[in-house]
Amino acid sequence: MKNVKILHLPLLFLFVHACFAQADFAPYFFDNGPYSHNGNLALFSLSEDTAVGTQIYCLNGTDPEGQKVRYGLSFDPGSKEYFRVDPESGNITLVEKLDREKQDSIDVLVSITDGQSKVVERVTIFVMDANDEKPEFQNMPAIIDVVETTESGSSIYKAQAVDKDTGSGGSVTYFLQNPQSSLFAIDRHSGVLRIKSGEMLDYEKTKTHFVTVIAKDGGGTFNGKEQFLSSSATLTINVIDAQDTPPSFIGTPYFAYVYEVSGPGSEIFSVNAKDGDVGNPNPIRYSFDDGDDGVFSINRTSGLITLLTLPIHLKREIFNIKVRASEVSPEGRLMDYSLTTVVIRVVDLNNNPPTFYGENGQQNMFELTMYEHPPEGEILRGLKITVNDSDQGANAKFNLRLIGPGRMLRVVPQTVLNEAQVTILVEDSAAMDYEKHHFLTYKLLAVEIDTPERFSATADIVIHLLDTNDNAPKFSSDYYIARIPENSPGGSNVVSVTAIDPDSGPWGEVKYSIYGSGADLFLIHPESGIIYTQPWASLDAEVRSKYNFYVKAEDAEGKYSLAEVFVTVLDLNDHPPAFNDNFLEKTMVIGAPVKIEAVDDDAEVPNNVIEYAIMKAEPDNNIFDIDADTGEIVLKSYIKSMAIIQNITKQRDCTWSLLVQARDRGQPSFSTTAVVKIDITEATQLKGGPLGSFLLQNRNKPLQILGMLAGVISLMVVVTVIISTAIFMRNKKSNRILPNRRVRRRPRKQQTWNFKNPFKEPETPGVKFIVEEEEREPEVVVENANYNNNVSTAVRHWPPPPPPCAPCLPPPPPPYIPGERQWVVPTGSTVVAPKPKKKPVITRQDTVNKALVSELKMRLEQKRNNSFT
Repeated sequence: MKNVKILHLPLLFLFVHACFAQADFAPYFFDNGPYSHNGNLALFSLSEDTAVGTQIYCLNGTDPEGQKVRYGLSFDPGSKEYFRVDPESGNITLVEKLDREKQDSIDVLVSITDGQSKVVERVTIFVMDANDEKPEFQNMPAIIDVVETTESGSSIYKAQAVDKDTGSGGSVTYFLQNPQSSLFAIDRHSGVLRIKSGEMLDYEKTKTHFVTVIAKDGGGTFNGKEQFLSSSATLTINVIDAQDTPPSFIGTPYFAYVYEVSGPGSEIFSVNAKDGDVGNPNPIRYSFDDGDDGVFSINRTSGLITLLTLPIHLKREIFNIKVRASEVSPEGRLMDYSLTTVVIRVVDLNNNPPTFYGENGQQNMFELTMYEHPPEGEILRGLKITVNDSDQGANAKFNLRLIGPGRMLRVVPQTVLNEAQVTILVEDSAAMDYEKHHFLTYKLLAVEIDTPERFSATADIVIHLLDTNDNAPKFSSDYYIARIPENSPGGSNVVSVTAIDPDSGPWGEVKYSIYGSGADLFLIHPESGIIYTQPWASLDAEVRSKYNFYVKAEDAEGKYSLAEVFVTVLDLNDHPPAFNDNFLEKTMVIGAPVKIEAVDDDAEVPNNVIEYAIMKAEPDNNIFDIDADTGEIVLKSYIKSMAIIQNITKQRDCTWSLLVQARDRGQPSFSTTAVVKIDITEATQLKGGPLGSFLLQNRNKPLQILGMLAGVISLMVVVTVIISTAIFMRNKKSNRILPNRRVRRRPRKQQTWNFKNPFKEPETPGVKFIVEEEEREPEVVVENANYNNNVSTAVRHWPPPPPPCAPCLPPPPPPYIPGERQWVVPTGSTVVAPKPKKKPVITRQDTVNKALVSELKMRLEQKRNNSFT
């Protein structure tokens, strides 16, 4: 029967599945309205500033049969795919940047399927505006022309800007960039540009105006923040000139001269005027208004003034002539005009140039001899110079200039009328240096100022300078560095110093000397500056390798300068390495190195760098290694015990003799040898820890062992004193004495532990240690005095402990001295489980340590006796 049921089970499943397949219904979306973020995307809207990657919506639907549904999203062919959907969750994500100005709605095909049926719906997603567009000018930048006579308040241009955004973000208002300094104003709503009320354009002042117009939107949200966007453009306004400005003369004021040699028709001066309206100028006509006395004429078109008579007939020395310049209209009518004054002076002919005179008449060369560096402001009285111009008035006015090297001298006066005495003053005393200039040559120049001819004259001034001792000797360097080998003989040259005194004669001769704490071994040649060693000097780099001292250069009058000399004594390899003793005795513990050391007295590397090597070993060469740098001698790595050594040598004697060489790295290289006798022993592993190993390894060094023991004892005493002091101070503060645990010192009869004297024969072996059992107490209170106050009191219950076992070898007690207090082990009121094996181990270690110390002392005495014998 079971088999029959199994055979008919698939037919039952097929039947049930067919029944359900016949009743399948299509899935459907939930319609949650336009303001929901889940459903079927119906009437859904999205701001264009939504960031890419944002989850914007969740498709939500169901299947009537409760089947699991999957979602889909697609676009029309050729359309840009802005969204992506998760088929399982229905979450829709933005994958492309939105731009409402390019596309304000997006058609999307959304679908839902349960695997059997699929429902597809077309929905439209509306892209909402964000304030992301700046206003754009439609007619700017631009260039316009405006007549300068345009009335104030007149409209001259209308700016137009468009913002593609909607709402307040699409509204545009207009502003000027610098409204206070501008002649213009703009209507903020219409963009109409006007000339400000009370302002006028003026071509003669400004021909072009640059007006920057700003278009600003009404603001809106973008990426969740309020923002206002603006743009600017420039309007260029060219001002058109109008005939509203009279002519103007160029180059005023006007001055002219009539000379005694002038004749009728001579050109005296030419005036020039231009129309003030430079954009469209009119021609100019010239004429005299007043002051010409009929002796001058002017060309009506060129403005050239000419003389009509001989100068001898002129009745005045100065003429002030009024000249009129009038505009002429295209019809030939005179319009606006301007007046100016032309001053004409009648002068004689400038026919005499300036002339220099000395004590003996006219002269063009002046010489003087003087010392260098005269005081500033001093007058060069040895120069007697006079200058004269025989003309009159402006023709006799001229300037004096001194031309030469630098600005050492200055001439007074600088402007002369007719005649003057010339004075030369010292301006820069330091520059008048004999070492730079043995003589100075200057040109004294006289040039007329207000004459057309600009006559001039020159005179040579030569000044011969005499030397003074104004310079101290100067070294070629502030310091000198020298090197000399340490084996140099006395009198060897070290370095040559040089100082120069630019003065002449005896003042330029230099004497050298040296002084200082490092100058004792050196001499200097007073004239050549060569520094050399004393004849008796012996330089040794190992004694002193650095010397420094001062060298002095002095002239005849005691002016001097100093330089520092640094001498380095170069080390030579003149010392071989040396051991403390040519025969060394060492004790080596297997596993520990033995170190030997040699010293090289040379001062520098590599002369004092030592390398070690084993030249020979008896009885076997292949048992030791040596560190070439440190001199540590160790056994070969395979030697771990005394048995291995005895197998190698076939002897029980473990004493080796090594011939060790110490060689330095200098050139030439020196070496020395020493015999090292090594007694090899095997380290005994002591149960007490590293102390026994230390004593065994250093048994040849009794002083080191005693020092270590003294240090340990001192440290224990110091720690004990510190702990006792701390406990006392704490108890003093609390006004009571509270030990860490309450310890009750009992009479000897009531002691829990009683150590008997081991040297006294006990009655029975079992009574070496007597444990007296106390009465059992039901409860013991222990006070905890630890610093971490976790538990203030503790209650412990225990039965009385069993009596401890006596150790096999009890430690010897301290010697008994009559009258002194017996050594008593303090006991506590609380009983701790005893560890009977620990005391014997510690006691045995102390006994072994003492035995080792005794053995070391014995060996030391034997070696001393052997050495004496």
